[in-house]
Amino acid sequence: MNLHEYQAKELMKKNGASIQEGIVAETPEQAVAAAQKLKELYNTDWVVVKSQIHAGGRGKGKIVGTEQNGVALAKSHDAVKTIATNILGGTLVTKQTGPAGRLVNKVLVAQDVYYPGESPTKEMYFSILLDRAKGKNVIIYSTEGGMDIEEVAEHTPDKVLKEWIDPSVGLQEFQCRKIGFNLGLSGNALKEMGKFTRAVYNTYINADAAMVEINPCLKTSDNKIIAVDGKISLDDNALYRHKDLEALRDLNEEDPTEVEASNAELNYVKLDGNVGCMVNGAGLAMATMDIIKLSGGEPANFLDVGGTANAERVEKAFRIILKDPHVKAILVNIFGGIVRCDRVAQGIVDAYKSIGNIPVPIIVRLQGTNAVEAKKLIDESGLKVRSAIQLKEAAEEVKKALA
Repeated sequence: MNLHEYQAKELMKKNGASIQEGIVAETPEQAVAAAQKLKELYNTDWVVVKSQIHAGGRGKGKIVGTEQNGVALAKSHDAVKTIATNILGGTLVTKQTGPAGRLVNKVLVAQDVYYPGESPTKEMYFSILLDRAKGKNVIIYSTEGGMDIEEVAEHTPDKVLKEWIDPSVGLQEFQCRKIGFNLGLSGNALKEMGKFTRAVYNTYINADAAMVEINPCLKTSDNKIIAVDGKISLDDNALYRHKDLEALRDLNEEDPTEVEASNAELNYVKLDGNVGCMVNGAGLAMATMDIIKLSGGEPANFLDVGGTANAERVEKAFRIILKDPHVKAILVNIFGGIVRCDRVAQGIVDAYKSIGNIPVPIIVRLQGTNAVEAKKLIDESGLKVRSAIQLKEAAEEVKKALA
């Protein structure tokens, strides 16, 4: 589950990190009021209006039909209103959204933190995630923060540094100092970076996050270290421990089909292929997607119906798969261990009849308890369903269906 920038920064603030303060607005009038409030609180005449979507590259992105960027500096209340009017309700297209873009429902009106002072400001990059190969958390950081971090990683990878954290001992103070030194900081900025690193790492651990990213992480002109941007991706499997964070979920930012599947307690991820998959078990799902590719097709989704593949769940799964207009065939691959294959087969038959005419071929491969009985049930159902027991047979049927 992803958080918006304003949510991510508030979470970091709760864990002790300094952030670029801001106020969320959903109308141009609210944006102007937010700018006035920030002026009173922080004595700043300039503010930054930032579109809130679950995608990066907003500063370079454009609102469809305009020259308006997704992030813009406003030097007056009139400018705030104009920018917010252009952004709110518009579709923002960035490198990460693709050409379809994302509808912007909120903006964050934030304080201008690039104020003059005793030393130059410095943009840095900072993120934390799990290095699965090493079995350790890793802090990835760079002196070259800002909108061009992807180019930095591609063309000058030596400027992207890593610090691995042993989970058995946690983040150590010498590592915080090492990160600050490698970022070229000294004096008070070095001390502040140590505190900031500790606070962000605590955010990552306490929230059971899959990733925390700050770009840019800013050294201000008065040597403070603050998060100017913030992205946090939470581990869905740990959300039961964080009901307060789960409540931050923005369904408008998620694929409607995936939301529907989640509400039906189905594990579904939409892909870009032409063969729908319905399986029970994540490992079997991966094998099923492999066999589809070997058959000349491309998987259109990952869909795990779980251990209770009854008629109701099968029907919901079919309806969700059929929402994808790119699906040319559906492969149902069920292993009957806990659940009997004949019961699954009956569920498929009942679901087919309930839905009515299904416009694409359906291949059903059932293996395990009562697989023979299940195949007979499907073959004698009179429905346009092709059955198989061996995976190789299912692959051949997929190939025929796509021919």
